[in-house]
Amino acid sequence: MPTTANPFGQVLVALVTPFTADGEVDWAAVEKHIDDVIQAGADGIVVTGTTGETSTLTDPEKLRLVEVGKSVAGGRAKIITGGGSNETAHAIQLYQQSEKAGADGVMVVTPYYNKPTQAGILTHFRMIADSTDLPVILYDIPGRTGVPIKYETILRIAKHPNVLAIKDAKGDFSEVSRVLNQTDLLYFSGDDANVLPHLAIGASGLIGVTANIAATPYRQMVDAVNAGDLATATAAHKKLEPLVRAVMTHVPGTVSTKYILHGLGRISSPRVRLPLVGPEEWEAAQIEDELDLVKDIPGVDFSNFRPDRNAAAGGALPKIAGTTR
Repeated sequence: MPTTANPFGQVLVALVTPFTADGEVDWAAVEKHIDDVIQAGADGIVVTGTTGETSTLTDPEKLRLVEVGKSVAGGRAKIITGGGSNETAHAIQLYQQSEKAGADGVMVVTPYYNKPTQAGILTHFRMIADSTDLPVILYDIPGRTGVPIKYETILRIAKHPNVLAIKDAKGDFSEVSRVLNQTDLLYFSGDDANVLPHLAIGASGLIGVTANIAATPYRQMVDAVNAGDLATATAAHKKLEPLVRAVMTHVPGTVSTKYILHGLGRISSPRVRLPLVGPEEWEAAQIEDELDLVKDIPGVDFSNFRPDRNAAAGGALPKIAGTTR
């Protein structure tokens, strides 16, 4: 197990950013949702990450999300700013501004689209880590960025004193074990279906999408693993399985999560920003079929689930476009 102290929490929610029906940030809903997930057991919130639609948020929106998160959390949970940029200078600027806004840590995604070499990835991470005093989580998700952080690169960047953790969305368990053996990095599961297996081999926690809907069973799972109670952890894992499938397999996780949260009456609108769109009829039907299999998840009552396919349809163009600069 890593010897590094954990400044991030263990049950981290990759927070959706609630929007109004016309695609503007619904700040009242943001505050309510942050409070909801903290009360359900989250001790960390990642704002402006992939699930938070970072690609279509403006920088002022991202910074305000940090400020609102800190205000609502009131010390009950850490506020981590996610996202980043595929322009190193912009990423540095954004993380420095986030630090001033009160962020407790930063999660830095591998540069996307421009597909840098491993040397470029290493330089990107090092320069960002040099630019802030905040603890850094690396985010390895090659399915979205086009490039992985290779094992050798992880070993090199792990030597930086500000780089304390990695969020893994590759699902390569043998590499997880290698990194845990060779570094002091904290490992966070970035794959909702594999949280328990990751924890079982030494991960420190999770950064989860499904936790927007059901943070309590993840809290139970993590607490059970901490106590060496595999039976309780496995029971929580099994109950979550159909919900994870509903959220993660048919449409992007942001889309399905907002659709479900709106159906539960927990956010005012299921709207996402283009190019994301709400589920088509057949996708919504698949999500709902999976939800029919969800039983006895603490804190979630699907007997009151009222999905609104019309409200979810399409996507929004906000008044102000998100820009690289």
